[in-house]
Amino acid sequence: MTQPDVLIPHYVSKSARDGLTEGLADLLADLDLSVAATPPETEEYLSSAEVVLTNRFPAEEVAAASELQWVQALSAGVDHFPREAFADADVALTSASGIHAEPIGEQVLAYLLTFERNLQTGMNQKHRGVWENYGGRELRDETVGILGLGAIGGRVAELASAFGTRVVGTKRDPESAPDAVDEAYGPDGLYDVLAQSDYVVVALPLTDETRGLIGEEELRTMDSSSVLVNVARGEIVDEEALTTALQKGHLRGAALDVFETEPLPANSPLWDLSNVVITPHMAGSTPHYYDRCANLFAENYGRFVAGELDAMENRIV
Repeated sequence: MTQPDVLIPHYVSKSARDGLTEGLADLLADLDLSVAATPPETEEYLSSAEVVLTNRFPAEEVAAASELQWVQALSAGVDHFPREAFADADVALTSASGIHAEPIGEQVLAYLLTFERNLQTGMNQKHRGVWENYGGRELRDETVGILGLGAIGGRVAELASAFGTRVVGTKRDPESAPDAVDEAYGPDGLYDVLAQSDYVVVALPLTDETRGLIGEEELRTMDSSSVLVNVARGEIVDEEALTTALQKGHLRGAALDVFETEPLPANSPLWDLSNVVITPHMAGSTPHYYDRCANLFAENYGRFVAGELDAMENRIV
């Protein structure tokens, strides 16, 4: 294959465009790369682009991209990409799954330690100027259940197991679960994981099967002393049912980085719950993000140019 035209459209932020451009210059010196800073530039370059590296792609622009053959997403989740339109146009779509594993793994560990060591109590007392002793627990005494033992869930398992924590989880193919997992189940083992876990970490992609997966019945399966952690997609958890469970003491707490509506509305009762840790969809943030994106793209680019599309990493379509 001759060298394809590659486009980074204006949808990608300037800082991200700069980071990707710098990283790709080191990895693919002869890359035929166009970088659009405005909508007219994207429209101009899109007509001849064969490859697009982006964080989103409007469905209405698929038809305008007549030469398009491959889209590399800059996110692990691709539910917001027009996958059906890509399939109809014979356009390959690959995700950035895996590059978030380290920062999100560390974020989850921070959530676990926040609840295990009662750091929220300490912060609340600080704001009130109160010195009052309170107790803490140890992670080695707990069971962490991970829904989705992919790259992110696998890294969570490794970090948690380093503390001596028992780790269980679900994976489409439980036989391929990471070594750090003590017991793996298939998707039909959801309730087994929920029932035995002190912490339940949601690390699943958003699909038709996972949308609304954790509802009232699933939350009631969890012990009242357990904590729900969601670093996947807000739509996987029924937020109203979760709020009710937290308000009524059916759960010890929750650590949430993602929500059904983002930003989280100011009138959401979650803001007022002292047993909830809220972060603004930033668990995947890291100064190494675009370096890792560039590395992943370079690997897939080599396979694309060689005509080995089926061997591309994280291919979705």
